[in-house]
Amino acid sequence: MLTGEKSISLQQKIPVLEKSFQDIKELGVYLHIPFCEQICPYCPYNKEIYEPDVARKYTNAMKKEIEFYSDLIGKKPVTSFYIGGGTPTTMLYSGLEEILEHVNKSFNMQCEIHMESHPNHLSSDNLDTIISMGVDHLSIGVEALQDRHLKTLKRPYIAKEVKKTVERAVNKNFKCVNADVIFALPDQTYNEVEQAGCGLVEMGVHQVAAYPLFIFPYTLLGRTLKKSNYKNASIFVRRKMLGILERVFYDAGFRRTSVWAFTRPGVPKYCSVTVPLYVGLGASGGSYLKDVFYLNTFRVVEYINALEKGKMPIALSMDLSEKMQMAGWLYWRIYETGFAKKDFKKRFGEDFNRIYGRYVKLLSFLRFLNDKQDQIVLSDKGSYWLHVLEDLFSIDYISKLWGDSKQNPWPTKVIL
Repeated sequence: MLTGEKSISLQQKIPVLEKSFQDIKELGVYLHIPFCEQICPYCPYNKEIYEPDVARKYTNAMKKEIEFYSDLIGKKPVTSFYIGGGTPTTMLYSGLEEILEHVNKSFNMQCEIHMESHPNHLSSDNLDTIISMGVDHLSIGVEALQDRHLKTLKRPYIAKEVKKTVERAVNKNFKCVNADVIFALPDQTYNEVEQAGCGLVEMGVHQVAAYPLFIFPYTLLGRTLKKSNYKNASIFVRRKMLGILERVFYDAGFRRTSVWAFTRPGVPKYCSVTVPLYVGLGASGGSYLKDVFYLNTFRVVEYINALEKGKMPIALSMDLSEKMQMAGWLYWRIYETGFAKKDFKKRFGEDFNRIYGRYVKLLSFLRFLNDKQDQIVLSDKGSYWLHVLEDLFSIDYISKLWGDSKQNPWPTKVIL
């Protein structure tokens, strides 16, 4: 509706990137580490089982991709840097330090580093190594704090162990330690949701990212639950669970910093790449520039082979109309729960109210957001219903795009 497009089509085409980078003043960088020691059944992201020899080749390939972008980006400031996966900490001592050193040497880094991690990798020595690499903001995939739910999610630890790990990380010198936790798990009770929220507060985490279980049809959990005719928690149950967590975190003094994230006062938030423009490095890395969106091949061996042959690993791309650019900008700004209308004017040269004023009036009437002259601020109610829309529409898009890309490393076309 907001884009004016009947369908979205990505083609097997490498865009002319020199042109796309010309009028970009600053950008973010996302770095994808596609390795895990085991595959979690619920996870939709691109990953493969970690193998040291493949990780070595991946490091060399990623350095080649960084060098390519270094020429395009030049001295433009990089104002956001996020390392995700997969599990980035699988590559501690096997290439990650080398990759980060190459990033710092190749780009004009004007930001701090945000990185995901696995609880089983966070010994005291490993945490010290992570800090020495320049990582200021660390996210830990806790996911659940009851053993029965950890078993459902196939997480290789128990609640008692992960609590000690989180407390150990909090006591190190990070600017922000974020804990991811999933709610609306199979047969989860409201009391268990409250226990998880209170437990994270007691552990002293600086931020919590709390999100419902998204069931992607191409994941093992998605296929398993479909066979058993499992019905996901209703939107009303999820709303009540999120409300419980909101109460716990607000009572503890946290503030909402995105649709899912709650952060302690005075702490800089941990965040993924929600900057308006960014480049994605690595297998399945996605890049969003002013007029184009494109994805690297998902398959690690194909990514490595392409760069070894001196080719870019871009598998799919899509030109973005101005309406699509505006809609994308608006989605991510709302995801962060607030923005200034003047930033829209600065980016597009258009008056925000003229383009989106009628939608804002409707959402304001429904109490989904507050329109404070130049500031738009999403309400708790609006944050939840944004999730519902994401579940209805975005998940379908991701399932199609990522599902096809995981099956075919070089798809000719994907229509969403």
